[in-house]
Amino acid sequence: MQDNNLTNGNNKVNGEEPIIRLEHVSKIFSSKEQDVEALSDISLDIEKGDIFGIIGMSGAGKSTLVRCLNFLERPTSGDVFIEGRSLSAMSTKELRKERVEISMIFQNFNLLMQRNVIDNVCFPMEINKVDRKVARKKAERLLEEVGLLEKAKMYPSQLSGGQKQRVAIARALANDPKVLLCDEATSALDPKTTKEVLELLKDINQKHGITIVIITHAMNVVQEICNKVAIIDHGKLAETGNVLDVFANPKSDAALKLMLNQGAGTVARMKGGKLIRIVFTKNSSYEPVVANMVLKFLSPVNIMRADTRDIGGTAQGQMVLQLPEDEELSLQMIDFLKEHGLEVQILSSMADFEKYEGEE
Repeated sequence: MQDNNLTNGNNKVNGEEPIIRLEHVSKIFSSKEQDVEALSDISLDIEKGDIFGIIGMSGAGKSTLVRCLNFLERPTSGDVFIEGRSLSAMSTKELRKERVEISMIFQNFNLLMQRNVIDNVCFPMEINKVDRKVARKKAERLLEEVGLLEKAKMYPSQLSGGQKQRVAIARALANDPKVLLCDEATSALDPKTTKEVLELLKDINQKHGITIVIITHAMNVVQEICNKVAIIDHGKLAETGNVLDVFANPKSDAALKLMLNQGAGTVARMKGGKLIRIVFTKNSSYEPVVANMVLKFLSPVNIMRADTRDIGGTAQGQMVLQLPEDEELSLQMIDFLKEHGLEVQILSSMADFEKYEGEE
């Protein structure tokens, strides 16, 4: 499957340039042994105020892509535009100035271990020669915003992983960036702390209007916080769109793989026919549609996978069902599900489902 509605990189919303626009970005790493194409012809728009997720399996090229967004990694071909300004056309000095408005946070926090918390937050302002008293006052305000003012004089070694990431977020906000890039920023955190950090990022987006780009391999992170998503597969853009739309009706194999590769494990299968994926929305989540279908047709189905998510405040669930072998009966069941407001996708085969499930 391939999405035929990928952005061409030249769209405007309400007459405004996207805050980030990628045009045909490719990146090749060369060595004596071989050339490795990490990114291939990626065009993508990120609008001002988005919380934009970039997701893919390990080795898909996500981290290379995020480093291309601020030219820490210069593309082999193509260009990146920030509010319509070409990064490739900028001098080294102009790029340094532009990067002040594009902050990054990382999986390993990148804090200065020899400096205490407040000095870590002050560090970017120190580099930009902000008055020390002004910088310290701003750092205190930022630490209060991330809930760590009482830890101001502690050192990173005295903090938990979640606290370190909060310090890193406060530091990233020190120079009032327009864009915050998060490269696997929650990968080293436990689920509870991950949720807290994502809530903090969502609050920052709403309070400051900062555009946030989240690089992750975890679909639940995208579903928790992002309004838009791009799926990267082997260095290529497989699909992009609103998170709800991509969840409900993935058009690419890569997207479907990510949807199915989450949640509970499978159960023992019966002898059966078609495999289908159904998606529940807020209008259908509370009706026993599958149970009613079984009662209506007096035939069991096998639930291969089921999970429920909150996506942008909307309850969304998915199930993978194995239908009876009888072709006519299976088609009647599919029609029943559609009539009750469920999105239904027919999976090509059991082998494909096992392939999606087995890949990490």
